[in-house]
This record gives sequence, C-alpha cells and structure tokens, in this order.
Amino acid sequence: MKTAAVSELKALLSKYLSKVKAGEEVIVTDRGKPVAKIVPILSAEMEIAPHLLILERAGLVRIGKSSLPADFWTLPRPKDRKGLAMQYLRTERKKG
Repeated sequence: MKTAAVSELKALLSKYLSKVKAGEEVIVTDRGKPVAKIVPILSAEMEIAPHLLILERAGLVRIGKSSLPADFWTLPRPKDRKGLAMQYLRTERKKG
C-alpha cells in the first residue's frame, strides 16, 4: 500500500492512478495524517450504479446476485382487494 501527500498526489496523479489500476491502494495524507484512501474498482462493481454501491456499503440495500426469471414481467400481479397498497402510498405521500 502506497502513501502520498496531497501535494505529491496533485503533481503525480497519473502515476498514482496507474498504481490503483494495477490493483494497489493509495493512502492520501494531509500534513502527515491519513485523510483518504484510493482503491481500485472491481469489474463487478462497474456494472452497478455508483449510488447503489454507496447504499450497499452503508448497509441500506443488498444488491442481488442473480437475474429475474425470463417470464417475470408477464406474471400476473397479486390482487389487492382492499386497496391497501394505494392507501399506504397516499398516506406516505401526504407525510412527504
């Protein structure tokens, strides 16, 4: 793992990005104190929207590992005879 001061990183950004592309991590320091880490992006992560990755890292969502069945969108929707889904949706929208 490499360490680089902010001033050095600014001057030699291409060099450090090459190291990150090669799989190495770079710790960025400001006045000798670590302030950030630059890490390579895994190829699997590149296929997923960045905002979802942030939510996953925060533990707010789980990203699926498989795909939906081919006939998923043609399956009949479940019945909501009491209209509870619409009722909850309206209540949530009123609350903001």
